[in-house]
Amino acid sequence: MHHTDPETKPLSKPNPELQRLLEARHHDPFTLLGRHRLADRELVRVHLPGAAWVRIVETGHSLERVGNTDLFEWHGKAGSLPERYRLIWRDSYGAEHIAYDPYCFPAQLSDYDLHLFSEGKHWHVYRVLGAHRKKVDGITGVLFAVWAPSADRVSVVGDFNSWDGRTHPMRARGGSGVWELFVPGLGCGPHYKYELRTRQNGKIVVKTDPYGQQFELRPATAALICKESGFNWQDEVWLEQRRNSDWQHSAFSVYEVHLGSWKRDDTGHFLNYRDLARELVDYVRQTGFTHIELLPITEHPLDASWGYQTTGYFAPTSRFGSPDDFRFFVDLCHRNNIGVLLDWVPAHFPKDDFGLASFDGSALYEHEDPRRGEHRDWGTLIYNYGRNEVKNFLLASAIYWLEEFHIDGLRVDAVASMLYHDYSRNTGDWLPNIYGGRENLEAVNFLRELNTVTHSEFPGTVIMAEESTAWPGVSNPVDMGGLGFSMKWNMGWMHDSLAYMHNDPVHRKFHHNDLTFGLLYAFTENFVLPFSHDEVVHGKQSMLYKQAGDEWQQFANLRLLYAYMFTFPGKKLLFMGNEIGQGREWNFDSSIEWHLLDYELHRGIQSLVSDLNGLYREYPELHRHDFTADGFEWIDCNAAEESMLSFIRRDGADFVVVVLNFTPVPRHDYRVGVPAAGSYVELFNSDSGFYGGTDVGNHGQVEADAQPWGGRPWSVRMTIPPLAGIVLRHSPS
Repeated sequence: MHHTDPETKPLSKPNPELQRLLEARHHDPFTLLGRHRLADRELVRVHLPGAAWVRIVETGHSLERVGNTDLFEWHGKAGSLPERYRLIWRDSYGAEHIAYDPYCFPAQLSDYDLHLFSEGKHWHVYRVLGAHRKKVDGITGVLFAVWAPSADRVSVVGDFNSWDGRTHPMRARGGSGVWELFVPGLGCGPHYKYELRTRQNGKIVVKTDPYGQQFELRPATAALICKESGFNWQDEVWLEQRRNSDWQHSAFSVYEVHLGSWKRDDTGHFLNYRDLARELVDYVRQTGFTHIELLPITEHPLDASWGYQTTGYFAPTSRFGSPDDFRFFVDLCHRNNIGVLLDWVPAHFPKDDFGLASFDGSALYEHEDPRRGEHRDWGTLIYNYGRNEVKNFLLASAIYWLEEFHIDGLRVDAVASMLYHDYSRNTGDWLPNIYGGRENLEAVNFLRELNTVTHSEFPGTVIMAEESTAWPGVSNPVDMGGLGFSMKWNMGWMHDSLAYMHNDPVHRKFHHNDLTFGLLYAFTENFVLPFSHDEVVHGKQSMLYKQAGDEWQQFANLRLLYAYMFTFPGKKLLFMGNEIGQGREWNFDSSIEWHLLDYELHRGIQSLVSDLNGLYREYPELHRHDFTADGFEWIDCNAAEESMLSFIRRDGADFVVVVLNFTPVPRHDYRVGVPAAGSYVELFNSDSGFYGGTDVGNHGQVEADAQPWGGRPWSVRMTIPPLAGIVLRHSPS
């Protein structure tokens, strides 16, 4: 359907400039097309492939065909033609058209916009590049603009011109590398792309708009001209609260969701953003999470990529509806005091022909050398973070989601792959930086700028790093030498915890260090404790089936693991399905196994997670000092032989005692040292019958004895259920 090999008709008299125009090779069609004053005369020249005849509407003048080409010209007296004039013509199918001549309009983009973009400092460049409805001299239309500095010619093609690259060639804006064209009369809805002729070899390529804000449903890839949003936001109270929030010292519990497989309709089809909003909000309120984190809903062609092969950095995927449908989703969450975080992927991009790869025939967005520009194991390309316009593209994308969709934060995927030139590479397959090191200095500067700009422009929002190495200061402020992220996923804690729980309880005493090691570095970063989507796919088994033992033990272990997670310092994250003890691995192509809630043990896991969220939110001792050591004290971290852990979470004078038993043996008359006299009320017991446990416990509370234990002046004697955790809160007598 796309026009890729224009049929050129030679001029009867040689004119190299016009011949280049006819062959769709001219970089500046405005020097030839449109209206031109020649002393006291005027020339109007148009190029309308397939036109039988052309007239000027306002004067009735007919244009004469030039030779046997599709060029038409009118010569007349100066001043007889209005500044903006319309053409009427008949096409090869016999249909007549009337439209303003695009080539009688001046350039629309300001030099200041272009300068800011070339400096990498135009945070709102998505309002300039792309396709935008605009009124010029009272005439409505669409302004198209795209960055393609190595193209020989760029045209906008779409439904409105039969996808013919000869019809709407764009004007080059000098050294900026930006091409633009105002097409009068265009409304909302048409599909479009850009057709580019590469300077290097004259190859014709058709590309989707990097700044497109809405796309047709995959597998089709054209962008849509969309109208300005008229959405009526009603989340002012939430936004004001967010601006003044102290998220570091607040409960922060995240429900990670893949919208395409959280729930589907009865026929197996996707739900709309609006339906998802209503159902998810009710569910998240029921289960007590503070935030929803969405796997990438930035537009992507392949369902199996889960959204991580992004091609539309400024567009919510059309799988679930329109941009305003997504605004409804965010707004409803906010009106119910639920934050919305978005998984965002600046670490790599797919090689699809229609996308960013070799966009204008050159390595434009990526590095030219594959040792810098390609993730071979992922089959994707790496952004050239040192190029201002590329950095600007990514920064503007981040700002777009925070500003236009009121998103509360971004989770930046695969940060480790950005930080190191040798990430997942063999010796000799990477290039060092200018100092000979392996650090990607341009990526480091980009991440620091990302965090500085977003935190400055959108106070209260958070930027989280999925970063799996020992890079120092990921969540330290930029002015202290850090990368400036709000938080970092604690991948080490996650791997250690899961490895430990996979061990048969008989052998756990030999692996006790897996539980305690995390506290050696727990406060070096602002950590999130994640049990994410990556841990329940590709043969890694579900959270339930990672646990050791028979069915009862697996459920008890899972309840214990969640009790450990929610009482351990750090913010929390659970992937959907984990909260009901789903049996099978996550499948992106079907719903969660909601039918499992017909079974008591699965309902028990769900109730437990809901109660743990409630506990975590209600008691400041469990969240106020997630990032600082003054909120945590070990009682006993050395009970390896019994596979027991006990510790205190504190907020000033208030504290809770957490005791965890990682063996299936109940511990009766188990003594734990405590710092103060008084009663200790049992707030939580993962072995409760409400959760499917055996109801072994302490009848609601225990009293402290004046018997020193473990270096503390007081102690309590208690019963610790098998494979269970309990939380006691001190209540002075």
